[in-house]
Order: sequence, then C-alpha cells, then structure tokens
Amino acid sequence: MSTFQHVLSPAVVGGLELKNRVIMPPMGTAMSTPEGFFSERQAAYYAERARGGVALVVTELTSTCTTYENMGGLARMDADECIPGLAQVADAVHAVGGLLAVQLTPGQGRNNPAFTPETPPVSASDNPSYWNPAVLCRPLETEEVRAIVRSVGEAAARCAAAGADWIDVHGHTGYLLDQFLGRQWNRRTDEYGGSVENRTRFATEIIQAVKAAAPGLPVSFRLSVLNHVSGGRDVAEAQQIALLLQEAGLDLLMADDGSYDAMDWVFPPYYLGDDCMVPSARAMKEVLSIPVMAVGNLTPESAEAVLAAGDADFVGVGRGHIADPAWVGKLASGSRADIRPCIRCNQMCIGNVFAGGSLGCAVNPEAGNELTLSIERAPASKRVVVVGAGPAGLEAARVAGLRGHTVDVYEQADHIGGVLWPAASPDFKRELRGMVGWWEGQLAGLPVTVHTGTRIDASSPELDGADDIVVATGSLPLEPRIPGIDGPNVVDVLAAHQGATLGHRVVVAGGGLSGADLALELAHDGHDVTLVEMADDIAQDMLFLNRLPLLRQLAEADVRLLTQHKVTAVDASGVTVVGPDGPVAVEADTVVAAFGVRPATSLVDALAGRSGVHPVGDCVTPAKVGEAVNAGYRVAVDL
Repeated sequence: MSTFQHVLSPAVVGGLELKNRVIMPPMGTAMSTPEGFFSERQAAYYAERARGGVALVVTELTSTCTTYENMGGLARMDADECIPGLAQVADAVHAVGGLLAVQLTPGQGRNNPAFTPETPPVSASDNPSYWNPAVLCRPLETEEVRAIVRSVGEAAARCAAAGADWIDVHGHTGYLLDQFLGRQWNRRTDEYGGSVENRTRFATEIIQAVKAAAPGLPVSFRLSVLNHVSGGRDVAEAQQIALLLQEAGLDLLMADDGSYDAMDWVFPPYYLGDDCMVPSARAMKEVLSIPVMAVGNLTPESAEAVLAAGDADFVGVGRGHIADPAWVGKLASGSRADIRPCIRCNQMCIGNVFAGGSLGCAVNPEAGNELTLSIERAPASKRVVVVGAGPAGLEAARVAGLRGHTVDVYEQADHIGGVLWPAASPDFKRELRGMVGWWEGQLAGLPVTVHTGTRIDASSPELDGADDIVVATGSLPLEPRIPGIDGPNVVDVLAAHQGATLGHRVVVAGGGLSGADLALELAHDGHDVTLVEMADDIAQDMLFLNRLPLLRQLAEADVRLLTQHKVTAVDASGVTVVGPDGPVAVEADTVVAAFGVRPATSLVDALAGRSGVHPVGDCVTPAKVGEAVNAGYRVAVDL
C-alpha cells in the first residue's frame, strides 16, 4: 500500500480531471526538427513519461512568433504547418493514457543568443543582452506587443487543433514576458510599463487571448516569484502579479524562482538542497484561490509533505522524470525504492542543451533515446564478468542481467559504489549516494552476483570461462613529485571524504570538483579551509551553472581560495605554495591531496589481445558520473 496519498490523489483543474497531483514541468529537449516542428523523437520521449503515470506532461517552451526574434532551435507553433508535428506528440501521449500541455513562449528577449547587428535582441526596454551586455536590446513598440499577444492566441488555437489538453504560458526566468513583469527590466512609459498592473498587462492579455482562442483548455502560467537579482521583485509584488493573472482567468500558477542572471535557481543543482523553491509556492497559496504548483528539487517524501501541509496543490517533478519516467507509477505500486534518483548534476540534461546537443541523462541513458535504446532479451545467455563496482560497472551489470546474462561483479573494496561512495559523502550529494543503493536493489532481483573484497588480475581464476569481461577498474590518484607529499599529515581526498581524521586547519591541494566539494563540506563541518589551485579558477571541470552556487557557498563559508598557486612543498607546519607574487607559506594541520586522477589501466593492459574484453569508464578516460553510466549501459546493451 502506497503512503503517498496526497501525491496520488486526483484533482480537477479548469474542468480537466488529473489522475494525481504530479505534473512534469517544461524542460528543453532540443529534439525538434531543423524546421522547428515537434518530432517523432519528442513524441516517444513525452509518451514514455506519460506512460509512467504523471498526471500531465508539459512540453518545452514553444515559440509563437518569429517576426521579431530568431527563435532557431526551439519548437514552433507560429504556423499551421507546425500542427502535424505536435499532433503526433499528443496522439502518442493520449495512446498511453496521458494528458499533454504545450508551453507557449512569446519570446526570449534579452536571453536570446541568436541575435545579429542587423537584428538585435528585443525586450521591454533597452536592456543589455544577457549573452553580450555590450549589446542593447531594442524595445518592442506598443503595436508589436499587441501583435505578439495575437500570435500567442493563434498558437493556442493550433495547439487545440493538434489535440493538446492544456496551455501553459512561459512567463518566468527572465525571458521576454518576465522582462515586462520585472521593474528591473521594464522602464516603459506606455500601457505596458510603470505600475504593477501595467507591467502585468502583457501577461494578462496573453492569458485572455489563449482563453478566447482555445476555449475549454485549462491555462497555467509559470511565474518566477523571486528572480534573485538586484532590483528584482519581492514576494509582495509577486503576489500582486499572481492576483492579476488569476483575475485574467488563469487556472493554475506554477511557482518557481530564478532568472538567467541567477542561473542556478533556474536549474537548481544539489548545492541548493531539497524543496528550494517551496517557499515561493507557499507565498502564492497565501493569496490565490486557484491551484498552485511547487517545484525545486522535490523528492517523493518532500512532495507528499508539501501537499499535506497545504503549501501547494500540485508538485512539479522535472529532472526526476528524466531520470525515471515511472516516478509516479512506482509510487502508486508501492515501489518507492525502485525510483532511480535524479542526482541533480545538470550534466547531460541542461548541460547537453547548452552545449548545442539534445537532452540526455547522467543516470538514465534511455532518456531522449527512446526510439533507439532499449534493453532487449539477449538471443543467448552468456557468462559476463564485471571487474569494478563503480558507476560504469554497476550499470553494465544491471543491463547485462536484464538481458538475461549471468553476471559476476568483482570489487576489491568491501562495498560497491566505487568513487561514488566517498564522493557522495556531503549531505548535499545524498541523491548521488542514493544511486548506489538503487543499483544494489536492482541487482538483487537479477542473475547478478556481487563479490566484494575480491581483487582481480589477469591470471585470476574468476575470469576463466567468461564470455565477456567488462573492465571498470576506475582511476588512481595523481601523485605529483612534491617534497613531503607522503608525510603523516597528508590525506588523499577520497580518504578525507570517507571520514579520515583531519585537523582543524586544512589545506585542500587541488581545486577540481572533488577538492572544491570537500572544501565546502569541511567548512560546513567547522574546519578552517584553504583551497589551493594552480589554474586561474577552481572547479573548471564543472558545468558553469553548477559552479555559481558552489562559488557562492564557498565564499559564505569563508573558504580561502588561492588560485594561480602551485604547491611546491609540504611539511609538518603546512604547505609552501608559489603564486604570482612568489612563495607563500600556508599553515595547516592536515593537507588533503586532490590533484586529480589517471586511468587505472593495469588490468586492461594485461588483458590486451584477449577477445571479449570491454574497458569502460574511468579506466579508459576519467570523466563525470554520467559518462561512466552511459558507457556502462551501451557496452552491456550490445553484449
């Protein structure tokens, strides 16, 4: 029996019955056709989430007008020729019992990267472009604003013709509509500027246009309650805006936070913790009579608590549905432990899209690849040996087991998880550690046997008779030739994560992701921490939007950063570093070596020439968790 009674309870919004309180909010996929039409790939992606039980699937932001902006890369609904593509998405979602909403955007404004000297970005006022502050936006003329309002209504009518069940208006995170709402961006003197009511007029006219053009379809609006930028609105003003939206006929408000100028709030990484935007939903609930949806790093347990407390009427679970499309269905069946955790890394969902690719997932390789990747039963069962129980090895074992192979996993440590175990020791990374428990639970029901405390070399009898050997032996720490680096006051970064005894004053030597995360964890635990990095900046191997809260929290925790400094010696009193101004002595009780890693290739080299050997993960090239998981999946799906 499920204990998630509030999450799973049905509801009605705008006359539409929803089977539970979970909505998959809009997230970019970059899977549209080159013409901007919804694609078969998107249809499969959205249908898989609908099949998993979510009450409502909302598409990514979809352009309604290309007259004033180049909206390349986005899905479009600005012409009738766009209807068939969306219709195939709606049909696919409906075929599995789901409901589909389309998020319509009137524009990107200053957030639009696709501008030229001939066609500068547009905005409410002459705001600097987010991507190039030296470029000023062209303020939209009053009649142009009205034309955009009409375009949204026309797009809504096309959505209805395509079979959409709901329209969502994209009004958040500092995009064009938010630029009209925000006093920091709107300095207009016409009917769309000045008072809160005037600044909200663009939004209320859009809601009314959608209602008129697509009668009977519920309309939601996604509002960033707090933009987290200087001069931005406060909660009181957000409440005023929300009330005006409600008066315009809105059926549901999606409450979140952030803007491109505070990017980490748009895509909250693990540093922001659970339920980071729930206060904004709670503030909207205080004044609205229509339903409110909360978002922001919600877990099943916290989603239930938010609904039970009355802080929101619905919960939006976005990246959680990328990681596990059956998020809701598993709760309904009482299988909470089977939900694959979203590790909030942003690496292959948001990161891929920002890098010019399409959506993927660090922990779910099938996300975005529903048409091409699936786990099928193998034509014949093999004996597969996996050496190493880190993320690549565990995923390879899981997939091989699902395909019907008999799998033995050998791990020289006394526990599984590989580098995840120590790396996920900070509380803010508990979802990452949750992956270890998830794999453990999945393997328990498969023909997979895990042997811990077992070291494997090329002559080990455990390899005898194996049809395929997956080598996932991970990496080894780099050991620079620094005097004193082998001293008793020096601890490896992984040992530090695992609870090695450390003094009060700690120098972390190496400012990559592992060293920076440890520095933050130690500072939270009360240590006096100095982070030394020879490059110009720390954590340069991180996705940029994840670095923002890391740097902010390191500053708040008073971690001393010594960039452009190289450790040249270690002694009992601490370290000597050399920077632009010469040598500096940094006193420390403990020095943590976090200089990076190199592939652990000894077994790969020893097995060279043997058939059926598949090196995978860090023993090939040290990388992030997502690369390891995806590589393990792809090796095993072809065995």
